[in-house]
Amino acid sequence: GVVAGIGAWNYPIQIALWKSAPALAAGNAMIFKPSEVTSLTTLKLAEIYTEAGVPNGVFNVLTGSGREVGTWITEHP
Repeated sequence: GVVAGIGAWNYPIQIALWKSAPALAAGNAMIFKPSEVTSLTTLKLAEIYTEAGVPNGVFNVLTGSGREVGTWITEHP
């Protein structure tokens, strides 16, 4: 399946890992939307996942305004 996660500005790497590690371990793909002020942390995590052998398209990061991206994630079919 596909899992969506939205992170907060505090503890950006921990929140991203708490949400993504179980999802990926269960064989799901993930779309993660970090806080606008911590986007680079999650983009670095995506690089680490790629270097670890996670295929492209399995862990996806959407950056931008919480209102716009959050709405897109929840409304897109």
